[in-house]
Amino acid sequence: MNVRIIAIGKIKERFLQDGIAEYSKRLGAYCRLEIVELKEESFKEPLSDKERLQIVTKEGERILGQLGSRSFVFVLDVQGKALSSEAFAEQISGLAVQGVSQVDFVIGGALGLSPAVISRADFILSFSNFTFPHQLMRLILAEQLYRAMTIIRGEQYHK
Repeated sequence: MNVRIIAIGKIKERFLQDGIAEYSKRLGAYCRLEIVELKEESFKEPLSDKERLQIVTKEGERILGQLGSRSFVFVLDVQGKALSSEAFAEQISGLAVQGVSQVDFVIGGALGLSPAVISRADFILSFSNFTFPHQLMRLILAEQLYRAMTIIRGEQYHK
């Protein structure tokens, strides 16, 4: 299975880069992982609703340009459905059984995602009701992908 994490913005913090690199390396035994970083729009607060929409629309166009027509798309959004690690692993395993070869995970920027990106999702996934920095979500997602792969294979990582 080919897995892509498509995210707005670059990771600047070294500790996050190191964590993502570690889980990317571990995931190499289970799937082909690619991380696509897209340009984040710059802005200064306060923003009007119109300005926010313009920013997420521009970022959304970049995201949509990366998504393949045959990709199964998970969009990470606080309004999405929360899954346990086991249920997430079942979801991934089910896609593999169905013959899905490309899975894309989308992480928006600081202002979230455009309505067009959310409507393109095959599954809207929430990791929590908490709001996390979008850079940290990349690390959390990489860890949960690794956990899901070990669950699927019945390995000892998941407790």
